[in-house]
Amino acid sequence: MHQPNRLTVGRRRALAMAPGLLVALALAVPALDAQEPAGTIKVETHSSKWDYPKELKVPEGSRTHIVEKGDTLWDLAGKYLGNPYAWPQIWELNQWIKDPHWIYPGDPLIIDLTRAVATAGSVPDSVSGLQPDRRRADPGALRRPELGFSFQDFIQLPFFAADGAEAHYKNQGAFTLTSNRNEDRRFLAEGETVYMNGGSEQGVKVGDRFLILKTVARKVHHPTTKHKMGDVVQQVGVLRVITAQAKGSVATIERCLDGVEVGDHLVRFTEPANLPLQLRTDITDPVKVAPNSAVVVFARDEHQHTANGDMVIVDKGANDGLKVGDVLLAVRIKVFPVGPDGDRKGGTETTTHYIGQALVVRADSQTATCRLLRTTEEIRLGDTLTH
Repeated sequence: MHQPNRLTVGRRRALAMAPGLLVALALAVPALDAQEPAGTIKVETHSSKWDYPKELKVPEGSRTHIVEKGDTLWDLAGKYLGNPYAWPQIWELNQWIKDPHWIYPGDPLIIDLTRAVATAGSVPDSVSGLQPDRRRADPGALRRPELGFSFQDFIQLPFFAADGAEAHYKNQGAFTLTSNRNEDRRFLAEGETVYMNGGSEQGVKVGDRFLILKTVARKVHHPTTKHKMGDVVQQVGVLRVITAQAKGSVATIERCLDGVEVGDHLVRFTEPANLPLQLRTDITDPVKVAPNSAVVVFARDEHQHTANGDMVIVDKGANDGLKVGDVLLAVRIKVFPVGPDGDRKGGTETTTHYIGQALVVRADSQTATCRLLRTTEEIRLGDTLTH
């Protein structure tokens, strides 16, 4: 058996790599095929590098899988969650696995079936059939393709509510985060207990997950045309219900990378699809700009300049043919004088130059949110993103 990669990486960096395909050579107990009742099961003693749990609590809506020879987190995510790029969702619930490159026959896994991608159609056609390159030059350093969009990006994603934030929340049937256990704290983080105004009478039950939304900008105008674009709503985290009462529920903040506050809104959570990184090569200057190309109208945290990994919103959307998975080229348009001594009275010429690439991660009817993949310089409001 090959030795595992000995390089130490942070958890966030590790989440950008898919799990390895290597497992031990022993046989394992066959996996179950259906959701199991909540409860505790005993794990059979077996050979594993990890300090696996000897008893496993099965939460409601979950199941266990006992690793078999040949299993990978990649394949198990495809089988149970409907999208192999959702493998970090399995790893997250089984943190006794210290390196996702290695799982061993007999290892027990908890799989939360509520995290399954809602439908196969929610995975863009451009990536739904992709498989990672399984070849490896160094048998001790297996790598998967880099992700262009992952769960940690999803819980930081901003988007426009064209008719206003309140109208959006009402249309989505949103609940409100009404209080928290420690009322002296304004900004809340992962693991904290919070309270919401939706309960069993509204169909809320233990184990339900909700996406936390925050209004971050109001009455935003187009930077060039000054046309009113609407309010900006940002996804800031996910919470899980732990107690459902008649009209209200107790929950815990499961994941967040931004501060959660009382007054934030809650909508039903659907597991997002991770998107692999796919970069374009047609970046030679001058870049051809398609008619009716998109313009950057908002940047996360209202930044005026953005770079790799940041999120921006553009003024074109699904009605203009943009769809999740599209990679757009960021282009800057340059008008330069051609008269003697740089005199514009002698005339001008217009050219373009490449400044980066962006992945469409959400497409609404008239706007779209993009994650910047590569930039050669800062992206500004008013810059062009073109097919």
